[in-house]
Amino acid sequence: MTTTLRLGVSADDQALADAVAKFAQAELAPRAQALDEQELSATCHLPQLAELGVMGLNLPEHLGGPGVTPTAMLLALVEISRACAATSSMMGAHYLGTDAVLIGGNAAQHQAWLPRAASGEWLAGFALTEPRGGSHPADLRTRAVREGGHYRIDGVKHFISNAAEAKFLVVFAKTDLAAGPRGVSAFIVDRQTPGISVSSPEKLMGIRGAHAFEVSFDGVRVPADCRLGEEGTGFRTAMKVLDNSRLDVAATSLGIAEAALAAAVQWAKDRQIAGEALAGKQGIQWMLADMKLRLEAAWGLTLQATALRSAGKVFTQQSAMAKLYASEMVGFVTDCALQIHGGYGFTREMPLERYARDARILRIYEGSSEIQRTIIARAVLG
Repeated sequence: MTTTLRLGVSADDQALADAVAKFAQAELAPRAQALDEQELSATCHLPQLAELGVMGLNLPEHLGGPGVTPTAMLLALVEISRACAATSSMMGAHYLGTDAVLIGGNAAQHQAWLPRAASGEWLAGFALTEPRGGSHPADLRTRAVREGGHYRIDGVKHFISNAAEAKFLVVFAKTDLAAGPRGVSAFIVDRQTPGISVSSPEKLMGIRGAHAFEVSFDGVRVPADCRLGEEGTGFRTAMKVLDNSRLDVAATSLGIAEAALAAAVQWAKDRQIAGEALAGKQGIQWMLADMKLRLEAAWGLTLQATALRSAGKVFTQQSAMAKLYASEMVGFVTDCALQIHGGYGFTREMPLERYARDARILRIYEGSSEIQRTIIARAVLG
């Protein structure tokens, strides 16, 4: 595999990416089709991912993570996604949960929950989305009421990845109904707490190995010391987590697009039409050029946002731009790749239709394309 020299990528960053790529192509790619067709959970890869040391890429060394740069984490997720987007999505949901604890929690909570999550022993989830509030998380209906040394949580969350297998969920609930976003608090909730029920997996169009569930909370009692930060700070924590996770979505977009472009290039070189390789047709060449152009533009936006994150700067606008552009780019690239394959691309014998289905969710979760445009516009308008 030829490594592209990219701005801001150190030798150490690239070394990690190369190691993850080798693992992903050997272990994940051969099973990706079976995960999709049989709707198997990508958590089947957890032991190998834990051994590789990638379940704590977002965490510092003192909490069990490898302490790598955000750029190294981005490159690793690209390589995982290139092989199996469902596995990348499962990992991204885990990072959402552990990021929430890292950002919103105190030292005791960090030590109690994060080292075993970093090792891969514990899987995390992030319970924010609700049936009536997917793109407006401030409009939560889940309630958390203080009762002495505990909170009682009641409500329903929807499309919660990892919920069936997770050791803990970070749950967002209203502690003050009249305070809008300032009334949202976050809690670390052990998945085995009485009162939690998890549905069967949703029947998804794509990333079928990244199981998502409806989770109901009926009088769930959570110790007060499992609240992340002060009451009313949950929404702020969630927004900081989503700044990070939008780069994870951009990475997934890049990985799928890289795989689709590589497949299209190989097909164009090998496929003969009237004795001439398909790659000799100008129309095909222009399609490949447009695919590569958009892919590289997405890389640039994503690395720019990652550089700001690495420098400790505010990167909300940049992560929104990276997520928006990359997620729309991958839809274009996978569609073109399928088109280049013709009727063969429409069959399940090839991965093109899976790439196209897997890519479609990326314009929706972690904030839809419309939400990203709103974030960008607000930043532009000041």
